[in-house]
Amino acid sequence: MHGELQELGRAVKQAQYRQHRALDSALQAVGTTLAQWDALRAISRSPGASARQLAAATFQTEQAFGTLAGRLTAQDLVERRPGHGRRIEHHLTPAGEQVLAAGHKVADQVLADCFSALPDPDRATLLDLLQRLTAERDEH
Repeated sequence: MHGELQELGRAVKQAQYRQHRALDSALQAVGTTLAQWDALRAISRSPGASARQLAAATFQTEQAFGTLAGRLTAQDLVERRPGHGRRIEHHLTPAGEQVLAAGHKVADQVLADCFSALPDPDRATLLDLLQRLTAERDEH
């Protein structure tokens, strides 16, 4: 049994690795990286969020996200504003909105290719199974 579970874990990791490499490579065409685009996406979903919230949303440490946000600010893609207390809020600039939109188009193409071997019903099943796994983990 443990061999099968390890094989399953490796297959999930391998699929994720291939997807990330393909996305990172393709996003270069619009002048960004996967990490940067993911940060822009997280900020877009939660305008005004703190670095702590955004780090969690992008699976990074606060320190790593802070460094990334600094780069995005220097590129005029993100604006950091004072919030309540010591909180720093993050917002997309118009340039950040443009890069995010361009990245969405690239991601849609790359992900369509990554999942092309699966018919729509299988994709829906895979999504449902992964959401069940992550929901179960989030509850603990």
